Amino acid sequence: MAAMLDIRLSHRVGRPSVDGMPQTDQTGHTDQTEHTDQIAFLGLGHMGAPMARRLLAAGHPLTVWNRTAAKAAPLVAEGAVLAASPADAVREADVVITMLADPAALDAIADEVVPALRPGTRWIEMSTVGPDAVRELAVRAGESVTLVDAPVMGSTDRAAAGELGILAGGDTTGVEHVLARLGTVTRTGGPGSAAALKLVLNSAVIGGVALVAEALRLADALGVDGDTARTALANSPLGGAVARAFAEGVHFGTALAVKDLALATKAAELPVMEAALDHYRRAAADPALADADLSRAATRIRTV
Repeated sequence: MAAMLDIRLSHRVGRPSVDGMPQTDQTGHTDQTEHTDQIAFLGLGHMGAPMARRLLAAGHPLTVWNRTAAKAAPLVAEGAVLAASPADAVREADVVITMLADPAALDAIADEVVPALRPGTRWIEMSTVGPDAVRELAVRAGESVTLVDAPVMGSTDRAAAGELGILAGGDTTGVEHVLARLGTVTRTGGPGSAAALKLVLNSAVIGGVALVAEALRLADALGVDGDTARTALANSPLGGAVARAFAEGVHFGTALAVKDLALATKAAELPVMEAALDHYRRAAADPALADADLSRAATRIRTV
């Protein structure tokens, strides 16, 4: 599993078939190739920047905003327009995309963005913030704005390649071509449903990585050769979690794992996830690990 959650999601968006479901050609590309929608992209972190670059390369007029403006410089050099504020970014936008760190960041952005939105704007919310935050955002945005709940599965490598798994809740009419540039879409229901499923999937993988780390710690304690234990685990039902625990060339920060498990354990009583959350909180308390990939936290769980 080369990405944070490299789950092969089906139901790509594209042209309608005879039964009304979207289809794609054999390459996975839709027949929607010419679009002039003005897109505002807010949040240019590890995931947001390569996603925005995909849309810019597809020819979309793109306005970007990021709290740290310097992170927008490469995209501006490639033709994007840097806005001075979130409100300025969305004022003329047909489509707004947010890819932010957590519910607090989304809440702060919404305070500025909502009053500046034009009627008819389509807002694609792609952060991992949980279903409550998405439903609250839908209410704040109002009936004149269409909110699509679309968190993503995958890490930076898949974002750059346009191979993300996209969970889509809500009405995607008018934004299918945008989503198709970023990856493969699985429809989940109404707004908030995709955010809920994202927490389920992330919790399973993040918890699985912690479980693998503890299993290897047990192997060390029992004198089992580490490589032998790793190979055996990789060939077991935990193979995906083993691959993620040792993944290279991807990035999902330990602090983000803490955020996701905190959202999950707030939603339900999850003793195993609570234990995993404690592991990740202790790892994230180390400044060297907080923004480091999840695999570094797995190493710490195994050895500390």
